[in-house]
Amino acid sequence: MAFPTTSALTSPSKTILSRTINSSSTSFISSLPKNSIIPCYQRRSFSSSFSETSIVTLRRRGGATLKTHKGVTCSASSTLPSALLFDCDGVLVDTEKDGHRISFNDTFAEMELGVTWDVDLYGELLKIGGGKERMTAYFNKTSWPEKAPTGNEERKKFIASLHKRKTELFMVLIEKKLLPLRPGVAKLIDQAFAKGVKVAVCSTSNDKAVSAIVSCLLGPERAEKITIFAGDVVPLKKPDPAIYLLAASTLGVEPSSCVVVEDSGIGLVAAKAAGMKCIITKSGQVFLLLEIAKTYVLSSHIRHYLGTILSRHEVEVANRQQYTSDEDFSNADAVFDCIGDPPEERFDFAFCTSLLERQFVARAGHKANFALHRQILG
Repeated sequence: MAFPTTSALTSPSKTILSRTINSSSTSFISSLPKNSIIPCYQRRSFSSSFSETSIVTLRRRGGATLKTHKGVTCSASSTLPSALLFDCDGVLVDTEKDGHRISFNDTFAEMELGVTWDVDLYGELLKIGGGKERMTAYFNKTSWPEKAPTGNEERKKFIASLHKRKTELFMVLIEKKLLPLRPGVAKLIDQAFAKGVKVAVCSTSNDKAVSAIVSCLLGPERAEKITIFAGDVVPLKKPDPAIYLLAASTLGVEPSSCVVVEDSGIGLVAAKAAGMKCIITKSGQVFLLLEIAKTYVLSSHIRHYLGTILSRHEVEVANRQQYTSDEDFSNADAVFDCIGDPPEERFDFAFCTSLLERQFVARAGHKANFALHRQILG
């Protein structure tokens, strides 16, 4: 009986197998020639949402005595991601509570709709992908404003007009750089570019808003290299995988070779349904405008705008809610609070590559070795 062997072996491990080898397995091992290499799987869990699978080989040393070796299964260069895909809101920038929500509320106020979305309510609405879809779902559940039309088509146009104005207000914040990039975003993108890896942003937000974030906050040089998939580019929003599948198809890469950086449960579902690796960076909605107002000399118009926001939402200064902190991310490949810049870096592009290395190991060895693993270790 032939056994596949690894291409290289490290020195024998000092650890002892924790499982007891039963009598039938002992007899089976004893029948093998000395120095036989027996590959099997070892799974290590680092947290509830992040584990590592690697191939471990067992070498017979007389009788049924086994010693372990860890195989070198693939090199980093052979498993570079073909594309690194980012969500926008909550991943590139903490935009939701102090950006989009404020812009929605200012739009409602301008139109005198008598509607205000507080922090907790907006957190619930974020479970719905897309701003227009969010407003429609809210009005359907509560009641439509008196100023809203009654026909379905007219209501769609009404929602579209609200969303257009909301986007204009939101872009003021972005163009004035009042909502900064999250730590580590620019670094991770630069690392991907340095390896020749494609980068894209896949968002349910309006295309103009996403483009403004990419160009204003990441800079024109990076923006030229980043492909944007946003808004109504697909008929179904997250958690449907359509936007990620479109990105893979357009970029000419296999979904299984893509690594996605998301911040929400619906984004995670979309990425995994597309067959991609997914890293979660929880969106921490920290109220930053007060600090910005104190730090920078701003025009009177912007100071007035900030003052209006701060007076209207003063209670939120102390509310540092993480909208996605309590979501179920058990299906994610890794979960972090952010990407992070040195010296507080949480992960880098090499970590993204390592996710595909583990995927390579599992796919390369699983069919050949899993049955043997069960036979030996029980």
